[in-house]
Amino acid sequence: MSFIRLQNISKSYEETLVLRDVFFRLSQGDRVGLIGRNGTGKTTILRLILGQEEPSSGTVDVNEGLPIGYFSQFSELDGNVPIWNVLDDLFGHIKAIETELEEISDALGETSSDPAELDRLLHRQAALLDQMEHCQGWTYHNRIDTVLTKLGFSEVHRQRPIGQLSGGWRNRAALAKILLQDPKVLLLDEPTNYLDVDGLQWLEGWLQALRGALIVVSHDRHFLDAVTNRIVEVENYHLQEYKGNFTQYVREKPLRLKSLQRQFEHEEELLAFEAEAISDRQEAAKDPSRALQRRLANVKKRVTPRPVDRIVTGIYRGLYVPNNLCRVERLGHAFDDQSLFADLTFEIQRGERLAIIGPNGCGKSTLVNILTEDLEPSQGRVVWVKGATYVYYNQILAQLDPKDTITHAVNITGMAYLAPRKQVNRFLGLLQFSEMDLNQRIGTLSGGQRARVALAKCLLSGASVVVLDEPTNHLDLPSTQVIERALVHFPGAVVVVSHDRFFIDKVATRLLAFNGQGDVKEIPGNWTIWQASEESDLG
Repeated sequence: MSFIRLQNISKSYEETLVLRDVFFRLSQGDRVGLIGRNGTGKTTILRLILGQEEPSSGTVDVNEGLPIGYFSQFSELDGNVPIWNVLDDLFGHIKAIETELEEISDALGETSSDPAELDRLLHRQAALLDQMEHCQGWTYHNRIDTVLTKLGFSEVHRQRPIGQLSGGWRNRAALAKILLQDPKVLLLDEPTNYLDVDGLQWLEGWLQALRGALIVVSHDRHFLDAVTNRIVEVENYHLQEYKGNFTQYVREKPLRLKSLQRQFEHEEELLAFEAEAISDRQEAAKDPSRALQRRLANVKKRVTPRPVDRIVTGIYRGLYVPNNLCRVERLGHAFDDQSLFADLTFEIQRGERLAIIGPNGCGKSTLVNILTEDLEPSQGRVVWVKGATYVYYNQILAQLDPKDTITHAVNITGMAYLAPRKQVNRFLGLLQFSEMDLNQRIGTLSGGQRARVALAKCLLSGASVVVLDEPTNHLDLPSTQVIERALVHFPGAVVVVSHDRFFIDKVATRLLAFNGQGDVKEIPGNWTIWQASEESDLG
């Protein structure tokens, strides 16, 4: 049984085409991973399904009365009541049953002499008890507690008015509400951004047991592997479907691309020939066709880029980095007499990529703020070796000038300022910026595009150490993959806070694992190596 049908959908914003001739069907049991580069139309598809936007052509057919729950990375609850009260109010129908059961129980003690009334009350009681079983009414408080616990809400957060919580906590509150509403269809747009690993694993289990249908937009490949049974990629204005999870998509897409490769080569050759013909005409030389330039830029985005490794290593050729970069000595910090960590000692050396992991609120970002000298530690010290420098991604992102262009913002940075412009542009091409994109103003870019600009500035800054706090949160998958490759080839050191297990696996050489109880463990290797060793120890 299908719930939602998109039939021959096209969508444009003014003169910008986003979707063309799109067909899609969502049925019971489907768990769809919707992927694609930033700006390709993933969120547009969700908004079309929700009726928040109208297609330029085609029809969106949603079953009448279908309960749909929608959550996005920008969803936030607000108000002056605590999250517990908001979630408790979702179960008003169960409370009504409980009230009626109590009334029947009282009435049963008063009507023992009236057999007909007694029979009516007993039948009604039996029907209500069946309803309670069907809707799991006896355990709804446990369900609220489980959801809040797994999403990281402490007792303090549960009782604090939602309006007094930070944006991240209000976002998690919105996710808790959507999950407990248990709609027939769930639309989730980047639901993992504010979750720690424990929360991610619990959410994966929740979605695997989903009885209805799911569409999820996510850059987290481990998450997509765990929860999806269909991958739909938005590419070149169309939807391309792959059966199975993300791993199966990775295996199948190259086979499909091989069959299309000759078509792409011919298309580029014809467009290049057309461009050459236009350049030969005097009139066209005076007024070149911007439409053709755009088509050429789009083709360049689609075809296989130059070897990634050669471009990345070439840009770093002139960077000198000392062997020893930083020493952390007996470091500790506390807030309101609550110790986050104590006696933490480690070194950062050239070539190391240190991933800081652990549950939310355990002190990961606090450690980063101390390393970047934004916060004084309660005890111990951080010693940066003479000649060692660092750059902090989150600070660079916050300081981007919306009036600046991509090319100017990047080319005034460190190594980029001294490198040949073509070499810098090739590096930006790896981050999915075409030649036509480079003159866009930062204020017109999407959140993911701005994140890529900030990352480019960090990687080309000339600093010895790049510090990043959740850098993949707003990146599409191709950009994330390129950043992983760039960080692996970075000749200095990398310090990164992340909950993205796939990202940690590909980048990290060492882990700093916070357990949330004040203990920090230093672990060689990446996420999978650590998990395998933990399971081996338990076995």
